[in-house]
Order: sequence, then structure tokens, then C-alpha cells
Amino acid sequence: MDWGLVYALSEWAIRVVMLGYVPQRRTPAAARTWLLLIFFFPWGGLLLYLVLGRLHLPKRRREMLEELSHRVREAARQLPPGIRAPLESLPPEVADAARLAENLTAFPMLAGNHVELLDDYEASLERLAGDLDAAVERIHLLYYIYGDDEVAAVISRALERAARRGVLCRVLLDGVGSKAALRSLGPRWRALGIEVVELLPVRFFHHREARADIRNHRKIAVLDGRVGYVGSQNLVAPLFVPGHPNEELVARVTGPIVSALEAVFLSDRAQESTATPGPLPEILPQAGTGPAFAQLVPSSPGYRQQTFATLLVSLIHQARIRVHITTPYFVPDEPFLSAIRTAVQRGVDVRLVLSLHSNQLFTILAQRSFYDELLEAGVTVYFYRPRFLHAKSVRIDEAISIVGSSNVDIRSFALNAESSLLIWDPAVAAHLDRINQRHFADSEILDAAAWAARPFAARAAQNVARLADSLL
Repeated sequence: MDWGLVYALSEWAIRVVMLGYVPQRRTPAAARTWLLLIFFFPWGGLLLYLVLGRLHLPKRRREMLEELSHRVREAARQLPPGIRAPLESLPPEVADAARLAENLTAFPMLAGNHVELLDDYEASLERLAGDLDAAVERIHLLYYIYGDDEVAAVISRALERAARRGVLCRVLLDGVGSKAALRSLGPRWRALGIEVVELLPVRFFHHREARADIRNHRKIAVLDGRVGYVGSQNLVAPLFVPGHPNEELVARVTGPIVSALEAVFLSDRAQESTATPGPLPEILPQAGTGPAFAQLVPSSPGYRQQTFATLLVSLIHQARIRVHITTPYFVPDEPFLSAIRTAVQRGVDVRLVLSLHSNQLFTILAQRSFYDELLEAGVTVYFYRPRFLHAKSVRIDEAISIVGSSNVDIRSFALNAESSLLIWDPAVAAHLDRINQRHFADSEILDAAAWAARPFAARAAQNVARLADSLL
């Protein structure tokens, strides 16, 4: 038998079959990239496609998320008018965003919250540790990365003190980002009675598990159902980039919005168990906490539509004055690029703040492939110099702010579980503006002429890296 001929025929069989299969329910750009890979490397492309080709989330997880979303909708319908924000009383652009976000995620816009922005790394951790020490009923922590180091030890010691005084403590940690902490700290915490749950454990070739690259990227803390934290900061030492420690942004919140954070926590906890999810926390009136309207926008592959990406594109289309975006990773899709192009054409001041330093070489190469389009569109691109700017925020017009864990990239939009907080409050927006102004002042601006003069080899590497994101 001519094994060479058999191999050649098998390659052509793969090409022909995949030509009809790959484009199903996929964007043309993604289909073209996959087919290009398979046509050049049929067997290697096929194996990679079997692992990463489809956005697989087990049916059990999707059904449980739908059940929990149904419960949230039912609870929202019973909220008193003073807690569930009357959309007719909000500016049209805010009401439209709130309505869209609720239709996508089930979580409504809630009134009566106090939102405090924390952008000092150590001070934020000390504030969280103080709230842990003040907890008397329950502590819920959900983090992508939890480090076994001296910086995270501030939180670990406070958590252990709480467990010893009888506080119910639950910790959810991503199976990849917090692998070391699950191995080293998990046994000690369980011995103290702390519930430790590994989120999205990696088990290859297990049909009941999600794709290995689907991760829980959320950073959420809830203390006694009264104080919450949400943002970009992991519980780990900030030195991910040598010589350039992380700079983060966290929202510390009180008021009814805290119950929404806890609902997401309990949802993620329930999805790691085959048991029926327990009752979600009731969103109770907490008058006097503050003037902010706030809405939680969770996102994950379990939702039928990309929730945060859809909301962000809608807000950009409605913007009239400014769109200021801070993100460490920027690999957008075409709807996002189209939205910022049209925003600039309407006269909107569109600015993008990125970090000059990074720890993801391949992602940065892909990110750089978009700079030409941004410059041509009229977007001002800043590179923050002092630290690795890991903060994620959006500032729209006069009083709309977003703080959370989601980057502006396809991975955050489509693959990761993320949590973002939509805020309507002039004081919070003014505070975010002051933070942004500091970032602008400590940045260098991307120069069009200098960028156009970059070497051909750099252009080629960036364009090749850009192709890889379509494989998601």
C-alpha cells in the first residue's frame, strides 16, 4: 500500500469536509482563518480545531445559568420602586443602556448605592482586609488569581481570622489563574472550615467540562451582603512585569448593588456543583448608602449574546461628547472598531489608554496590528509609562462610568467570565476623569509618522498575530 498516497488523500478529505463544516455559525473572518490553517496544515489544523474550534460550554452549566437568570428576573420584578431605578427618570442614553443590559443579563439598574473608586494597589488591599476583619456573618471571595505571597497574605490572614471567629467563609478561585494557591493554601483553609471551590477545573478530553481556555476572570468580594468590591485587581503581588508593578482600579460599593454581586458569586458556585442552586440573596432596600445608580453586567460564554461587548458598542454609538477607554489588552472585533470610527466622525473625543509595558507578547503583537486603523479613525492612543496599567474602565459623556474585569479583546468578550459595573453618578464620573487625566499626563501619545516608519518585519509579525484571534 502506498502510505504516502493515503496520507495525501486524507489531507484532501480533511480540507473538503472542513470547508463545509467550519463556516457554520461563525463570522466570515474566523472561518477564513481556520480554513487557511487547515488547508496549509490539515492534520495539525484539525487537531487544534477539535480542541479550540468551537465555543463549548457544557449543557449543565448553560441550563443552570439560565435558571439563575430566571430567578434574578423574578426577584427584580418584586423590587420596590425606590430600589429598582425608574428608567423614565434617567437620561435617555442611560435608560437605553440599562434596558439593554437588563435584557442581556437579567440584572436591573439599581438606585441608592455608594461607589468609591480605589486606584492605589496596597491601599485597596488594606481596605479589603479591614472589611474582612469587620465581617460578622459571611465572606464571599471570587478571584481569577490568588497568590501565595506576602502581598496576598494580608487578605489570607484576615480571612483566616474571620474563619476562627465563626464567620462563614467561601472562596472561589479559577483553576488556572489560582492553581498554586489552590494547592498550597486550599488544604490549610479547608482545615479552618473555609469552603474552597476550584472554578472551571481543567480536565482534558472530558466531555462534561468546558474548553480549557475558558476561564473565570472575575474579581469580586462580598462581605455580609453589605459591602462589595469589583474591578481589575487580583489578590497577588503586583510584579507581573519586572520593574513595572501593576496599577489597578477597583470599585468599593455599598447598597442594593452588593446583592447583585453576591448573586453572581452564588451562580458561579452553583455551576461547579451538580446540586440544585440554593436561593439567591434578596435585594433589600438599603436607604442612605449613596446617590449612585449602578447595574452589574456579568458576561460569560453561557449567555446567548456577548453581554459586555454589546453594551459597550451600544454606548459608544450613543456617545456625544467623549469616550475614554482604559484597558491593558486591546484586540477588538469589527463592531467595536466600526462604533469608534463613527463616534469620531460625530465629533466625539475618543481616547484609548494602553500600557507601555506588558506581560503578553503575542497579545501585544496582535494589539499593535490595530494601531493604523485607530490612527486613521482619529483616535488618540496613549501609552502609560510608570507601571503596567492593568485597570479596565470606560468613561462616556458626562456621568456614565464602567469599572470591571473585562479587557477590550475578543477573549474577554467571548471566552472569559467577567464582571463589569455600569454606573451613573456625576461624582463617580468626575473621580474617574481625574484618574484618567493622571494617566494622560503620565503617558506618551502614539505618533502616526513614527508608527508608519516601523520595520516591515514588525508589521508582518503583528499581522500574523492578529490572525490568531480569529481562531477563538
